[in-house]
Amino acid sequence: MKRVFLNLLVLMMVFVSCSTPDGKQKAEVKHKNGLDRTNLPIQPPAMAPITVMDARDATKPEPFEIKAPEGAPNVVVVLIDDIGFGATTAYGGAINTPTFDRLADNGVRFNHFHTTALCSPTRAALLAGRNHHNVNVGSVMEIATGFPGNQGIRPDNAKYGSEILRQNGYSTAAFGKWHETATWEVSVSGPYFRWPTNSGFDKFYGFIGGETNQWDPVIFDGVTKVHKKDNPDYHFTTDMTDEAVKWVKFQQALTPEKPFMIYYAPGAVHAPHHAPKEWIDKYKGKFDDGWQKLREETIARQKKMGIIPQDAKLAPIPEDIKDWESLSANEKKLFAIQMEAFAGFVEHTDVEVGRLVNAIDEIGELDNTLFVYVMGDNGSSAEGGMQGTYNELISLNGIFGAETIEGMLKRENDWGGPNSFPHMAAGWAVATNAPFSWTKQVAGDFGGTRNGVVIHWPKGFSAKGEIRTQFSHVNDVVPTILEAAKLPVPKTINGVEQKPMDGVSLLYAIKNANAAERHTTQYFEIAGNRGIYHEGWLARVIHRPAWKNKPLNTLQNDVWDLYNVKEDFSLTNNLAAEYPDKLAEMKALFEKEAIANNVYPLDDRLYERFNAELAGRPDLMGKRKSLTLSHGMEGIMENTFINVKNKSKTIVADVNLKGNDRGIILCQGGKFGGWAVYMDNGYPAYTYNYFGLKRYTIKSNKKISNKNAEIKLQFDYDGGGTGKGGNAILYVDGKKVAEGRVEKTEPAVFSGDETADVGMDDATQVADLVFKNLKDSKFTGYVNKVTVSIPE
Repeated sequence: MKRVFLNLLVLMMVFVSCSTPDGKQKAEVKHKNGLDRTNLPIQPPAMAPITVMDARDATKPEPFEIKAPEGAPNVVVVLIDDIGFGATTAYGGAINTPTFDRLADNGVRFNHFHTTALCSPTRAALLAGRNHHNVNVGSVMEIATGFPGNQGIRPDNAKYGSEILRQNGYSTAAFGKWHETATWEVSVSGPYFRWPTNSGFDKFYGFIGGETNQWDPVIFDGVTKVHKKDNPDYHFTTDMTDEAVKWVKFQQALTPEKPFMIYYAPGAVHAPHHAPKEWIDKYKGKFDDGWQKLREETIARQKKMGIIPQDAKLAPIPEDIKDWESLSANEKKLFAIQMEAFAGFVEHTDVEVGRLVNAIDEIGELDNTLFVYVMGDNGSSAEGGMQGTYNELISLNGIFGAETIEGMLKRENDWGGPNSFPHMAAGWAVATNAPFSWTKQVAGDFGGTRNGVVIHWPKGFSAKGEIRTQFSHVNDVVPTILEAAKLPVPKTINGVEQKPMDGVSLLYAIKNANAAERHTTQYFEIAGNRGIYHEGWLARVIHRPAWKNKPLNTLQNDVWDLYNVKEDFSLTNNLAAEYPDKLAEMKALFEKEAIANNVYPLDDRLYERFNAELAGRPDLMGKRKSLTLSHGMEGIMENTFINVKNKSKTIVADVNLKGNDRGIILCQGGKFGGWAVYMDNGYPAYTYNYFGLKRYTIKSNKKISNKNAEIKLQFDYDGGGTGKGGNAILYVDGKKVAEGRVEKTEPAVFSGDETADVGMDDATQVADLVFKNLKDSKFTGYVNKVTVSIPE
């Protein structure tokens, strides 16, 4: 006790000797004039050590808080998927977009705004403010390669603008499509470094891949997979909008002084073209005159609105696109239905964006919200081929002609609904990209890269309903946001020196319609399709249209075109022969930009790149020949599951049974393609679902009566190429119980987001003639383990 007293006495003496005359410690806190925002995270100021022992006698320092600059606007970036320059009413198109129109009437439109011509690359360029190869996203994640610029691994020295905002006092959230994470990083094993919540976003609600079933999506909240809401009228675009509205209202209720950033990127209007029937019905009969008539009407409206110059010409339609009048009555009927579904999907999506706009307006924040609405991450998609498809996964696998016009027409009443997975014919893609010739994927043509964008910020600028003609690119969005927020491009983030941004802020053009353009050079490249813009000139190569499986020429023998964009808005007058020196200059500039941005080597391989080994990218399974799972292991994305395509496989399941068991033992894919081993009221079975066109089922005619069993499926692939058939045999406890043929298999991909599951089938059902939904597919027994093996 005496020792404790002495210690306290000594401490009190020290306290008195270190105190100021009034007995209170006055800490030295060296605040700077403003925060140093050039190195993130922002560090608190240094302060002198506090020498006062008792907190009651000390003066606390001023709290250190990181706040956004005074008056910094909220930010909303909307990115619609797969829609071209001439689709919407705001740009002279036939599809009604009231929200896009409303913001355009009270903001500024750009008519020379560009994307990369493909999904993941545009998203990476938009969020990073840099060229897509410069952030290692030269193509979509599913076909990344082993070469720098195309590896799909976003680097730490090119952090997203969302990270800059978050570290400068913003709340940040992303909703909808992501498509920015390497395929081998989308499992429970992580790493999660390149998921949205480690890419600058506090909140994420959406899907991680390139497309989803709007009626039955695979959803993540943060990094946790969640099931869709139980709603008979469920549609993902509505769901993600509900989540965005809920988040922004909650965020502003708690921290009204804190600005927010929302990245709103629906899966719409990427295939599958899913929309509520009442929205599709609004366009009934409106496209019966065909795609050529639609192009002609669109360019006339564009001129009348001042969207394009009066002397602009309608670029020629590609030779592969049939003349509408040459089509049969059934072809015309089917193709019109396809376009009606696409149009309904577009308008439905835009109205959902409007709900978000209204919610921000209701809380009094719209005037000080920098709203960047990008109508398309590329031009409209021609990936449906010449006749469109009831199941877009067929064309995604490089198979054209597997469906007939008559066969698709039999399903016309389901088009756009839950029993379809549709895409439209390429003629509609060309038409909605008017006045240009080509489509998504074609990076050398403005049909692939020219997109509408509206910027709306009443508190930031006074221009309303005006058009800007300066060349601009999706990598200009983040620099625009940073200038509006009065934030510098940081030198370092998390200790890593950052690359310079390739884009420029567009505020100069918004504030001065006649300002000289500042984005003077921009390369384009996607899978060999390529071009270079420089000071009003464009040199380009059309290497491969989206509907062809082979390029028009080898990379070495590609033919370059040359256009004076200032005089030729829609690229109709090829000047290559007239100005060979200028063309040579532009080709040399492309070479320089390509080398500087890791564009080389060009890689025009197609379906081979879906195979990780052939493409040269990492594969979570590596060289493994087997994978063992157990009950409840579900939600395994296709690129993190062992690859069973184009080869033999063996599945052995050790199961406990209750009698008359029912449900999935192991499955992969969904109702539009995949396979499943399951029990059907006591009978073991195997179904191979070939794109929903044909279901090959092998089923025992004898129930399993034991309380446990070993169920084995042996599939012997025929070989001789990809997509071939094979022989399937079912065994129970070593005895053959069923055998049958699978005549065709899917060669490249089962699904964009459906998963492999043990003990259930998440999302849509592979064996959809047996199981109605997830709940119905849950296995009544128990899977102790199930092993998938492929040959050594």
